[in-house]
Amino acid sequence: MEWLVPVLIVVGVLVLVGIYLWSTYNSLVQANVRVDEAWSDITVQLKRRADLIPNLIETVKGYAAHEKAVFESVTRARAETLSATAPGAAGIAEGHMQQALRGLFAVAEAYPQLQASQNYLQLQSSLVDTEDKIQASRRFYNGGVRELNTKIKVFPNNLFVRGLGFTEREFFEVTDGSAISEPPRVQF
Repeated sequence: MEWLVPVLIVVGVLVLVGIYLWSTYNSLVQANVRVDEAWSDITVQLKRRADLIPNLIETVKGYAAHEKAVFESVTRARAETLSATAPGAAGIAEGHMQQALRGLFAVAEAYPQLQASQNYLQLQSSLVDTEDKIQASRRFYNGGVRELNTKIKVFPNNLFVRGLGFTEREFFEVTDGSAISEPPRVQF
């Protein structure tokens, strides 16, 4: 009978450790899935914006065909955005896209008849809506990354979670902060 108490204590400790590992693993899997889902939302919104850009360029081209450098800049930024597969690359592409759009809107401001065009106004409205969705998706993604990274770094999780295949994720940050410090001006 003397051996029963230590055995029960050891079994109890093992059960507690097992429950802790099980719940920690499940919470990390959930956080990882949320981050993947959030990244998917960002890519959907970036694709949506990229799909709007050619129509916007064609509309502006009809009024300002001589602004070839601006159109090429927007086209390059669009291609870079579509090819970005990781948050770091997407952040760089996002900075380039914001600069290119700022240039496109500057050209559009010089043409009052363009700003009165219903097609142009509708494209601008869609672009503003998409930019808002990108910003919201980015916040949701970065919140998920923060939660996941925190769970990975806290003690005692940091002792074993990397062995389970969990790694810290990269935040979606624009590398050139000045590119987004002032969003593209859209005037109606």
